[in-house]
Amino acid sequence: MLHLLYILAFTILAFIAVGNLIRNLIMFSFDRERTYPTNSSPINNQGNYGYYSKKQFVPHPELLDNAGNLIKEPLLVMRSINVEDARQHLDALYEASPGQKRENSEEA
Repeated sequence: MLHLLYILAFTILAFIAVGNLIRNLIMFSFDRERTYPTNSSPINNQGNYGYYSKKQFVPHPELLDNAGNLIKEPLLVMRSINVEDARQHLDALYEASPGQKRENSEEA
């Protein structure tokens, strides 16, 4: 009898949870389609707390060159290497690490 009560309670909780999930998804979709008025005057701009509006684009300083122009080239270029080259580089880093020198002196 107690098992049936648990099953009934968790079934009700599951229906409530699924109902809340569906209701939240519907509310989020309505909220996404809603447009909010933009306040451009400084008197009405009290809710922005000094942040820039969405219309004004201010790039991050790392995206600018020395003259202040926007960089239009890729910031990270990766070259492909084969597995053996990568293994040799990793072995060289491992052997050059300070911990490796201590381990070799302990083994000897």
